[in-house]
Amino acid sequence: MIANLLHPGKIIAITTLALAPLGAWAQGFANLGSTAEDFTAPRPGVDLIFPNDHAAHPDYRIEWWYLTANLKTAAGEDLGIQWTLFRSALAPSEVDGWQSPQIWMGHAAVTTKSDHRFSERIGRGGTGQAGISAAPFSAWIDDWEITSSDATLDELTVKARGQSFSYNLHLRTDAPLILHGDAGYSVKSADGQASYYYAQPAYEVSGTITLPQGPVAVTGAAWLDREWSSQPLAEDQDGWDWFSLRLDDGAKLMGFVLRGERGDFTSGTWITPDGTAQPLAPGAFNAAPRAWSQVEGRQVPTSWQVSLPERDLNITVDALNPQAWMGVSFPYWEGPVQVSGSHSGVGYLEMTGY
Repeated sequence: MIANLLHPGKIIAITTLALAPLGAWAQGFANLGSTAEDFTAPRPGVDLIFPNDHAAHPDYRIEWWYLTANLKTAAGEDLGIQWTLFRSALAPSEVDGWQSPQIWMGHAAVTTKSDHRFSERIGRGGTGQAGISAAPFSAWIDDWEITSSDATLDELTVKARGQSFSYNLHLRTDAPLILHGDAGYSVKSADGQASYYYAQPAYEVSGTITLPQGPVAVTGAAWLDREWSSQPLAEDQDGWDWFSLRLDDGAKLMGFVLRGERGDFTSGTWITPDGTAQPLAPGAFNAAPRAWSQVEGRQVPTSWQVSLPERDLNITVDALNPQAWMGVSFPYWEGPVQVSGSHSGVGYLEMTGY
C-alpha cells in the first residue's frame, strides 16, 4: 500500500479510484472486456518504437510491465519471483498532481516449493510516487523499482520488498526483443480485441533474496512482458491462463488461453534458440487442465497438459507451489512451474478468473 506518506483520506480515495476500473468481474476479468470509447484502441500495422514504447501510454486504458524469474539457490532449491507494475486510467490523459486520472499498482512475490509471499502497492499518477522513465529506463512505485543505466532493457536492476521478503536482482541479456502477434499487434479474441505486446524472455539473473530465515544468493533466468490496450478482452471472456515456458533445449514458448462463453481463444509465440519469434496461429496452442487444487476456497488448475503438434511438443506443466495465490485487489494465481514430457524446462503460469 502507499503506507504512511499520505493522509488517510487520500489513501481511501486512491484505493477506491484504483479499483474502479479493475474491480468489476462483469465484462471480463477485472472489467477488461468493457468498452472504452474514449481511449485509443490498438490497430494493426503500427510500428513499435523503442525506447519510446518502453514508457507509459496514458491514452490507453490498461498497461503493465511484468517480470517473472525462475531461480535456484546454491543448495539447488527452486524458487521464483514476480515484479509487476500496472497502470490503469480513469481517463485518457495525464496531468500533474492529485488530479491525474492515472492509477498505478505494483505486485511483488517470492514463491518457493513450500511458501508464497506477496505484497501490493497502490499510487496515484502525477505525484511522482509511481511512474516510468524511458531514457534511462526506470519503472517504480514507492521504493520498488526496475532500473537501467541507459534507454535499453538489456541490463536491469530489480528491487522490491514486502513484510516478510525482499529481493535485489541483476538482469542481463544480449538477445533481441520479441514482438508477439503481428509485429507486436496481439489479437485476443475472435471479435478482434487486441493489445500491443512485446517481451524480453532471455535474461540471465543473479542476486539476493531475503526471507525470514535470512538472505540467500540466487541465479537463474527471467522474462519481462510489456503490454498495453484499452479493451484486451471480449465482453464474454472471463479470464485467462498464460504460460511463459523456457525449455532446456534453448527454445521458449509463450501461449495463452482466453476463456469465454463462446469457447476458448488461444494463441502464442514459439521462440527458437537463436531468438527468432514465430507467431502461432489461433488454436495452434493447446492447454488442458490435468489436476486441480483447492486454493483460497476455490478450485484452480495447477497441473496442465500443453501441446503444440507442429513442434512435436507434448508436455506436462506443474506448479512448483499450488498455493501461489495473489490475494491482492483483483486476486489471481501466479507462480513458477516445471516442465516435463517431450521437453523439459521451467517457466511461469498466470491464471485469472477462478
